[in-house]
Amino acid sequence: MKVSSIDIDATIAYVRQQLETDKTVTPALKLAIEALLMVILILANRLGMNSKNSSKPPSTDNDNNKKNKPKGNGNKPGGQKGRIGTTLKRVDKPDVVEVIKLDKRKLPKGNDKEVVTIHQAPLVFCETSHLI
Repeated sequence: MKVSSIDIDATIAYVRQQLETDKTVTPALKLAIEALLMVILILANRLGMNSKNSSKPPSTDNDNNKKNKPKGNGNKPGGQKGRIGTTLKRVDKPDVVEVIKLDKRKLPKGNDKEVVTIHQAPLVFCETSHLI
């Protein structure tokens, strides 16, 4: 693995070889250096991880992966040009009126005014006359 043009695996192999050949290094120092080399290897391997090859969430990925994503198809959001939108119209006599009971104890304090909103919209039924 390379990080900033440094081959970590080759460097660690070189340090281990130097530890084996040097007879002046005490066994305690050898163990400490081996432990540090192990930590370096673990951290270096974690550098190459992202959300695709580990259990990391995508929000922790670096920005390099985000730069390579394609940018949409160039269309603006919303309906296409020339399309006429439609909305259900209010009716004077709705088919169904549903009364919703409200527990005022669960409302935030300070809103003592009674709020009444009536939504009037026709019921829309769809029938299928032909199955494919």
